[in-house]
Amino acid sequence: MSRSAAALLCLFGAVAGATVVLVVAKGAGWLGRDTNTVVVQRLPGGGTAAPVVVAKPLTGNGFAPAQIYRRRSPGVVTVISYFDAPTSPDASAGQGSGFVVAPNGTILTNAHVVTTAGQGAGAAARARRVYVQFADGDRVTARIVGVDLYDDVAVLRIDPKQHPSDRVVVGQPVAAIGSPFGNTNSLSVGVVSAIRRSIPSLTTRFNLVDAIQTDAPINHGNSGGPLFDAHGEAIGINAQIRSSGSGSGFEGVGFAVPINSAKRSLDQLLRTGRVSYAYVGISTEDLVPAVARRFGYAVRHGALVDSINPGSPAAKAGLVAGTRDALVDGLDVRVGGDAIVAINGLPVENGEDVVRIVAERLVPGETARFSVVRGRQRRVVAVTMAARG
Repeated sequence: MSRSAAALLCLFGAVAGATVVLVVAKGAGWLGRDTNTVVVQRLPGGGTAAPVVVAKPLTGNGFAPAQIYRRRSPGVVTVISYFDAPTSPDASAGQGSGFVVAPNGTILTNAHVVTTAGQGAGAAARARRVYVQFADGDRVTARIVGVDLYDDVAVLRIDPKQHPSDRVVVGQPVAAIGSPFGNTNSLSVGVVSAIRRSIPSLTTRFNLVDAIQTDAPINHGNSGGPLFDAHGEAIGINAQIRSSGSGSGFEGVGFAVPINSAKRSLDQLLRTGRVSYAYVGISTEDLVPAVARRFGYAVRHGALVDSINPGSPAAKAGLVAGTRDALVDGLDVRVGGDAIVAINGLPVENGEDVVRIVAERLVPGETARFSVVRGRQRRVVAVTMAARG
């Protein structure tokens, strides 16, 4: 959403990662508070499900990749997607990773692993047939429960009776298990390089906010798999690698969808088969002190309204877009419009805060209070959210 200049980069889907799902719950006992913890029980081959297991740190004071791999890898799967009829063993198929998050056979992966999103113009098509392959080589048919293209999350389901397995507990970063280049159940390790990154989405025109950046080697085929922390807990679904050239290899920068985002997608997809996002219809850029001083804004930080889509909630509410371009200390900005400083009382320090609050805190149909500054005047504008189309 922000107009901030960025280097041209080639984004490539990479498999691995596992947005931290959340757990311990009510009812079936799987989803609860935002504890950034995922609990995955063993898939029963029949009979009653095993009791919920709460994630606990692995023994030892340091990072122990071997222990993480031994305890978590049984729940990591390879996802094989056929977009044409698999009429022969040689039929072409896409491949990624995923991980089991519930005893009823629920699996999380990336949306771009099981759809054509990001592969060209037109609506994204779902794979005609999807299979899930476990570490022992067993392969079973999976059903696509739903996809969230905005956060690049997909939910699959298999019949747990087709593949009984040991219980697995997953949670937060720095070891990735996936199927890079078809090499199933491969382990790579690294560190979390940064959090709250905003990156272009592979599957929609909206940015993916709050992505986890890691230097753990993530390559093609890792997409959709889990990213674990030092305690062996999954914190994200690794979704992209970034390269400055035309190659597709790992160059030290990978990104994972954060688990809280995946949890939200998982919950809505399981309940309704789709995910709803609020939409306000603006593009923004960062208001920084140099710009505020030059043009007399009453605040030093916020989100400058750069443009407003005709007929959007922002247009109907009367938000004001910038009117002229300016160059301030080498920074190209559009000034003369509103500077958003808060939404429903939540502070807005930059353009990405607007995306984050609207996407994560608001729902379609809700009326939100946008606190804005116009020059040196402050006012509150009520904006009724629409749904992303």
